[in-house]
Amino acid sequence: MAEQSNKPPSGAEGAETATLRSLFSDFIWMASGFWLSPQRNKLLMLAGALIGVVGATAYMQIRLNSWNRPFYNALTNKDMPAFLSQLVVFGELAGILLVLNVAQMWLNQSSKVVMRQGLVDDLLNEWLKPKRAFRLSNSGVIGANPDQRLQADAQHLTDLSTDLGIGLLQSTLLLLLFVGVLWGLSRGEFLPVAGRDFSPPGYLVWCALLYAGAASYLSWRVGRPLINLNAEHYAREAEFRFALVRINEHIDGITLYGGEADERQSLNGVFGSVLDISRQIVNAVTRLTWITAGYGWFTIIAPILVAAPAYFRGTMSFGELMVIVGAFNQVQTALRWFVDNFSNLADWRATLLRVARFRKAILGMDDLGQAKSRIQFAEEADPSIKIDDLRVASPVGCVMLSEPHANMNAKERVLITSENGEHKAVLFRAVGGLWPWGSGRITAPARNSIMFMPVRAYIPPGTLRAAVAYPHASKDYEAPAIVKALAAVGLGHLEPHLDKENRWDRELTDNEKQCVAFARVILQRPGWIVVNDALDVLDPESRMLIRSLFQGEFADLGIINIGHDLPDRSTFYGRKLHIVLDPLGVTFTPESEQGIPEPTNSASESVSAR
Repeated sequence: MAEQSNKPPSGAEGAETATLRSLFSDFIWMASGFWLSPQRNKLLMLAGALIGVVGATAYMQIRLNSWNRPFYNALTNKDMPAFLSQLVVFGELAGILLVLNVAQMWLNQSSKVVMRQGLVDDLLNEWLKPKRAFRLSNSGVIGANPDQRLQADAQHLTDLSTDLGIGLLQSTLLLLLFVGVLWGLSRGEFLPVAGRDFSPPGYLVWCALLYAGAASYLSWRVGRPLINLNAEHYAREAEFRFALVRINEHIDGITLYGGEADERQSLNGVFGSVLDISRQIVNAVTRLTWITAGYGWFTIIAPILVAAPAYFRGTMSFGELMVIVGAFNQVQTALRWFVDNFSNLADWRATLLRVARFRKAILGMDDLGQAKSRIQFAEEADPSIKIDDLRVASPVGCVMLSEPHANMNAKERVLITSENGEHKAVLFRAVGGLWPWGSGRITAPARNSIMFMPVRAYIPPGTLRAAVAYPHASKDYEAPAIVKALAAVGLGHLEPHLDKENRWDRELTDNEKQCVAFARVILQRPGWIVVNDALDVLDPESRMLIRSLFQGEFADLGIINIGHDLPDRSTFYGRKLHIVLDPLGVTFTPESEQGIPEPTNSASESVSAR
């Protein structure tokens, strides 16, 4: 006899086992997030109320099913008093069921709101912890389109989880209750086999189980491709949405270049991939509908067929037949839950995969690249900034300064130059603590005494007053101080609009937005500003105005400008350093070190967030 192999399953079987394990892991991961959520107690109370309402509804449905016997017997016997009496009973049962149905709907919708609040609060809290969102945006596919994961996917997951969970609970209770009813009704039922009457115990129950089991298996076999198709569909929709947002944000430049036709062609390609996967889903759902719809239609006569032999023999009244039909249909309704919801289950599984992997990626950002050496950051009471033996490992090379030890004293104005924008961005991020990979040491005063200014100024939505005070609350500053700060940078004409709600990031020109960023410096008076080309992008008039401020009233402000070396800077900066590349230094790309598994079939969701 050949020795039996104990190797783990391989091929399709092994892949399915791994997928189920991954699904269970993702489910537990998300459940733990809900359990730690501040909304946990609300969810538990809603769940308890739903169990009570669904249980009461199941009990009343048993009462309603039992009502079939006297009602249909009264019709068969043409007994008017009994018929009218049963109509009153029906009104009472239907009224109670109506109240329970309304209560269940309210609890259902309330649970969706509370679940979404708990999930989105958890994701937002983790995503916007210091430096996580930035690192996630540089971590490959999983960091693309976080807006869709936080908004559309989170809402869809909570809606599906609530509907499927309540449906499963209701079907389970109905199954447990009506299986007992159907087992009792099976007494006296028989199956004619080869001219003899065969009466197996629980005959009707076994017929229902066999019928629903066959349909569930066929649904699983036919509908299984929908899981990966739905995951791919969400990924391509995210890419299409990102493309639309990008065009809308840059519509001025596109229009001035006359690039609408090129953008349309690009969108056609992205949207074409969405339509392609949508057509595949249509075909898959159509194949599944052959099973689910056929099962639904045949269910109409299935209980009558299994009970027909006893009815035609005369051992069963019409009312008893209708009780059996009602009980059989209730068991079928419970058992066919999987059949009816396979498409939704596939959708839920794909959505859970996206949200759970996104949450895992967020929590993994703190450990990103632990195997790589890191730059040491230290805070000291000394107001100077010291950079010692700094080497920044980045995808564009190992960036370093021309001087291994740079001690920049308080009030000093230092220019760090490079002709390569990526090299400047890497150094800026390293000094700001956003990019910790590399070696060396950066010593600086307290973080709240340093203001970092990227090449593109950030203007939050809301009032202009709030934009100038950002990231502090506008109430932290007196109105005259805000007005003075705007006037100092040449934006005094905006004073009448301070309290106007607007998309100021679109209303203001690029130069005005950068001037608003410098108005923050005037208002908040940090000890240092670290600038990444923010001075260089200003028009000459604004640049001279702001330089005069830093040479006059704000001469005690230390400035590190990572920018261009232009002739007009010789008198403004007291010191000049250069960015160089270490040809023997290490490089590092975060996405290669992340180690977080990606959702299957989401390769198309590769729009870079960088």
